[in-house]
Amino acid sequence: MSRPFASVRARATLAATLVVAVALVAAGTAVLLSLRSNLLGEAGTQAERSAREVATGLAFAKPYEDLPLDVDDRPVQVVDEEGRLVAASEDLERISGTGVDAVKPQPAATARDGGDDDDDDAADDDDDHGESLEPGEIGARTTVSDGSATIDGDTEDYRFAAVPVETEDRGRLTVYAGAPLSAEHGAVNTALTVMLIGFPVLLAVVAWVTWLVTRRALRPVEGIRREMAAITASEDLARRVPVPDTHDEVARLASTTNETLTALESSVERQRRFVADASHELRSPIASLRTQLEVAAAHPELLDLGGAVEDTVRLQRLAADLLLLARLDAGERPADARVDLAALAREAAEGRRGVRVRAEEDVTVAGSRGQLERVLANLLDNAQRHARSAVEVSVRRDEGPHGAGGGGQTAVVAVADDGEGVPAADRERIFERFVRLDAARSRDDGGAGLGLAIARDVAVRHGGTLTVRDTPAGGALFELRLPGA
Repeated sequence: MSRPFASVRARATLAATLVVAVALVAAGTAVLLSLRSNLLGEAGTQAERSAREVATGLAFAKPYEDLPLDVDDRPVQVVDEEGRLVAASEDLERISGTGVDAVKPQPAATARDGGDDDDDDAADDDDDHGESLEPGEIGARTTVSDGSATIDGDTEDYRFAAVPVETEDRGRLTVYAGAPLSAEHGAVNTALTVMLIGFPVLLAVVAWVTWLVTRRALRPVEGIRREMAAITASEDLARRVPVPDTHDEVARLASTTNETLTALESSVERQRRFVADASHELRSPIASLRTQLEVAAAHPELLDLGGAVEDTVRLQRLAADLLLLARLDAGERPADARVDLAALAREAAEGRRGVRVRAEEDVTVAGSRGQLERVLANLLDNAQRHARSAVEVSVRRDEGPHGAGGGGQTAVVAVADDGEGVPAADRERIFERFVRLDAARSRDDGGAGLGLAIARDVAVRHGGTLTVRDTPAGGALFELRLPGA
């Protein structure tokens, strides 16, 4: 059972839609807050303009009945120092938010007898302004508050501005004028409605476009997957996946996949060739040994015991070589022990006729003693097989590219013979497995063709190199270079 959003396309679409949704919500919120702030500021400006217009009339000692208290049906109150309403808009029926709830001007005695706490508080608030004004002067400070008012039966929310004014004959008065907030509410509600309708539509468009674009972008990946599935089913490693002409990550993925298939095909082909060559090499000593045993079973007096032992030894060596190659191919890492190459060379040359060793002291490397011993033995076996009379082994320290871990030093082991040398065209081929040159094709004399292949593989595993060139006398010179320890 498939899980929801299991595909890359679905997850990409969901992620893009969520990101856009968060961005839209954040941007919408910012727009609404900014719009509301601007509209509230505009309402406050209008209210202050109305309040100052009335305050200007009071500063010029206009009577209350001549003041512009009913302009555009906006609520206006004029309050004296004692918090008594002295003038108000004619159609004002109810008001809140200014601190004075009265809507009709009241005589001074009535205001005192009533003892309205709210009016007293309003007077106290006016006194707390602390702004000293001269007669006929209008205060520079404006106090803004929000409230509501009912005018001629219509109730709305208002933003009120309070402006103090000092008069000649009526003392300190405070003018409260309001500007309606209906435009602010209407604009905010309209913007919110547009967002609530538009955002889902926009998100649907984003999701649809992302789905289409992602499908188009991932179409080559699906082609690669299908071809890989076909390759797996057919086991035909010669096939390759299509590489789109886009020069992007998908194209690089296809190219890397084809490179991997090429390496895998080469590895499988090398493995098949190795198995075939190994089977061919094993067949001869096994067949020879079986023939000798069958003859011995029928005619014991004809048993060639020496030949049987020799075939068994060859078979044992070949099996050991194949096992070592299998371990090397499997990625076996060499040990990290310190190995004295000078002592190892002397031990490898001991008991061999015509082999001379010249070695510097304390030439050490890090690696597997057993594998390095096999390298020297294989090189000496090869040199003795092709030498006319003498083989020389030299061990020295040298400045080279492998000395990063050993003070810039490289350990060099050179094995030279006085034979005919190796033709330039064959100097790489001789390191391939089961390769024997024409002069060494005899399995009895030339071996199975694994010695030099093993030697190079071990050298590479130890971070070194194994190469061959001619000596000044014309023989072969095999040079093993390893990083010094």
